Amino acid sequence: MPVDHYENFPVASLLLPARLRQPIEAIYRFARSADDIADEGYAAPDERLATLAAYDAQLDRIERGERPGDPLFGPLHDAIAEWRLPLAPFRDLLDAFAQDVTKTRYADYAELLDYCRRSANPVGRLLLHLVDCATPENLARSDAICSALQLANFWQDIAVDWRKDRVYLPQDDLARFAVDEAQIADGRCNENWQALIDFQIERTRALMLSGAPLVHALPGRMGWEIRVTVQGGLRILEKTRRARGDVFRRRPVLTPPDWLLLFARSLRM
Repeated sequence: MPVDHYENFPVASLLLPARLRQPIEAIYRFARSADDIADEGYAAPDERLATLAAYDAQLDRIERGERPGDPLFGPLHDAIAEWRLPLAPFRDLLDAFAQDVTKTRYADYAELLDYCRRSANPVGRLLLHLVDCATPENLARSDAICSALQLANFWQDIAVDWRKDRVYLPQDDLARFAVDEAQIADGRCNENWQALIDFQIERTRALMLSGAPLVHALPGRMGWEIRVTVQGGLRILEKTRRARGDVFRRRPVLTPPDWLLLFARSLRM
């Protein structure tokens, strides 16, 4: 699942086996705090990059078998050691967050997916390692789910990201649908805009569904956790479509009735 606040989706929820909650929480705290370095506050870009580099140095310590004493990296060291987690996904996350500091536009869909490969997919890959299900087929399906969740978050947060001077809509798609950034700034939802958002939603939905069979390969409660997560992403896409792309005045969010719907739909997967 994507790292961005996890606001739509459960983190170490009651659906998960109790033994997995501690390592998942350690992974989440690492990802959340590193993402905040890139996104929150008023630090200069150089300062943000330096702090992310310090995180990478802590991963180097963990790789050497040293246990950092601070409350963030100590538990992360323990989780990595106990569950034999690979370090590459953690480094990919840091690379994506550093990119957020310096890159604010994406030329095409392939470039955007490459960002998702590092910003979202690592978390799903780590979850698969926790349940010893990191086969090539499962990893590919997890990547599809995680990238789709990240993309759903982008379309949900177009207005939020604009205030940070970020546009995740691919530049070639903007040109194809005759939409420019002035339209994003003004929050204008004409037919061209609606067609652009519908296109993104349908492509993202197809990506999500391509990964959905993963839920049948995961054991017990982890499978149910991912069922609900997939349904949450699909529900956000559905609500974005119903808003006719007007995420400027009606940002799609999951409400308590939505969660009941997610559980009901999960039973039919």
